Amino acid sequence: MRRPTAAGNWKMNGLRENFDDIFLIDAASKHVNCDVILCVPDTLIKEMSERTNNIFTGSQNCHINKSGAFTGDISAEMIKDAGATHVIVGHSERRVNYNENNHQIREKANIALENKLKAIVCIGETLTERKTGVTLDIVKRQLVDSLPLEISGETIIVAYEPVWAIGTGLTPSIEQIKEVHDFIRIELENNFGAKIGQSINILYGGSMNAKNVDEISAIKNVDGGLVGGASLKADSFIPIINALSLD
Repeated sequence: MRRPTAAGNWKMNGLRENFDDIFLIDAASKHVNCDVILCVPDTLIKEMSERTNNIFTGSQNCHINKSGAFTGDISAEMIKDAGATHVIVGHSERRVNYNENNHQIREKANIALENKLKAIVCIGETLTERKTGVTLDIVKRQLVDSLPLEISGETIIVAYEPVWAIGTGLTPSIEQIKEVHDFIRIELENNFGAKIGQSINILYGGSMNAKNVDEISAIKNVDGGLVGGASLKADSFIPIINALSLD
């Protein structure tokens, strides 16, 4: 059985003064049957990794190169050295705002794995793609082209994030979420074999909150959530963690 994952993506939010929330989340995660990850700004990674005991520390991006003249970027090796265990690659905001493509995302995932970071690989369709009926085509292309050629449940997490539901308060129907998650599971099995395909967690990442987490997490092949705004505060993230935890 796959152990659920509650991953928080703080995006460009969070200062050292916000550690009170991190400590509350850490304490609440001590006895849950769920992996809890906070992907914080890189400025908080070192301190968070040193001052928490029950949650994993993640970054939100890494460069495809190990080092070099890339002003303002950060390498997977640097992230690992700072204390991170996970890194998000391919988030829709990176795909849209920085024109990142599937090839680049695969390279980022590859270098993350080389540095013993578990990669959270994001895929998902835009509203236009949803309306024109090509969601599964887009998801398949992103999945196949963004993932490394050799993966396992120990090295990769897949996050399905319908772009039109991120930060908008909009949520796909239960049927829509189920259709895509079932499709992703089948494609993982088809491309990597049944054993590996069944070992990989598939997270839902589109405006998950305390009000909808029970219904969404009950869907087969939803193994947790990649949570944005609701992960910034302990009082909104802890209920999600508890809901995702196995009994």
